[in-house]
Amino acid sequence: MSGINLAKEYANTAIKAIDDKSEDLRSISLKIHENPELSFKETFAHNLLVKYLKEQGFKVTPSAYGIETAFVAEFSSKGGKGRVVSFNSEYDALPEIGHACGHNLIAISGVAAAIAIKAVFEKHEIPGKVKLFGTPAEENGGGKIILLKAGAYDDVDVSLMVHPSPYEGSFFSHFAVESYNIEYFGRNAHAAGIPWEGINALDAMVLAYNNIGLLRQQIKPTDRIHGIITNGGKAPNVIPDYTSAYFAIRGKTLEDLHALRPRVRKCFEAAGEATGCTEENGAKDPKITRLRGIFDIKTNAPLGERYEEHLKNFGKEFIPKTEQDKIFLGSTDQGNVTYVVPSIHPLYDIKPPKGSGNHTIGFTNAAKTEFAHNATLIASKGIALTGLDFLIDDEFAKQVKEAFDGGFHWKDSMICSYNS
Repeated sequence: MSGINLAKEYANTAIKAIDDKSEDLRSISLKIHENPELSFKETFAHNLLVKYLKEQGFKVTPSAYGIETAFVAEFSSKGGKGRVVSFNSEYDALPEIGHACGHNLIAISGVAAAIAIKAVFEKHEIPGKVKLFGTPAEENGGGKIILLKAGAYDDVDVSLMVHPSPYEGSFFSHFAVESYNIEYFGRNAHAAGIPWEGINALDAMVLAYNNIGLLRQQIKPTDRIHGIITNGGKAPNVIPDYTSAYFAIRGKTLEDLHALRPRVRKCFEAAGEATGCTEENGAKDPKITRLRGIFDIKTNAPLGERYEEHLKNFGKEFIPKTEQDKIFLGSTDQGNVTYVVPSIHPLYDIKPPKGSGNHTIGFTNAAKTEFAHNATLIASKGIALTGLDFLIDDEFAKQVKEAFDGGFHWKDSMICSYNS
């Protein structure tokens, strides 16, 4: 049998394996959707997925890499050693609005793709290995960053995942982001009786907020700064001695983010200096604590292009990648993975109501529809077939590796830690 015919037979095996599990996958998706769990608390989803993957014949490690709600499922070909393809399943939800980012769908997309590769291994005995990572806390905690630091991706050759959205394509932009907790410490005083004896921590926070507002005029159109005051004081007749805020800064690239960081920091420091919230009160103010750092996505072009080629066979259409790159869609810890191993993070359209993008209640409702399920299966076939091509096509694998901008020493980067 010719190589072309063999590749087609492999692809048919992968597609059939996903179609055969459609009912199971739909059930899992709906159960996760009905039981939304916040970051690092995804016990129900973790246990449900671990149980199912064990039933499907995978070697599964629950609570993997020291994270209670992470797992890894593996299956190796009998054909011997080969390249390692990996997929990701996310399953955490958002506060109050549940699966408004469709992670119930991402959960089954990774499972579907892993099942497809396993079916090819079993029927055709091509060399290689498939790994599926259960990656918790994408929304708030950077689960993949912790997995990276623990060495989860050290033996992986490519990382493939998909994400539901109102868009379709592989090359949309995602911001690099850092988030911070800001604290000012002042001195209490009676606001009516002796206000001159107080050092007003709220004044410092208001000044900082206004400083940020003025800075926005002088930053790149692709930079972002946004935040909220989490503690503004306790009573209007008491000069606040403590205030806090939660801020995030974003850049189109990691380099842009690094350039923006010191400018934002000066806004906070200057406000502390101007109001007297300084070291004289026994603490170094403001106290700025980095909470997490996420990289932008470096899409591997050969992988992204191949994914889109496969989905065109399922009737999908895509705008040019140069146009996709102009659209910014939040941030994801898959960005950190893309710096370490050739990766993609394509978006696929689940047709949410107009005006209801990700992180809205309209998207929550869309994530449980039959349409969203079917769209997920098509996207899953896309990453499965792309991963299969990487396993069987030496020339394609070479292109993927050559396109990867390696040599980034991510473990030495301060931004790569969740708490630092």
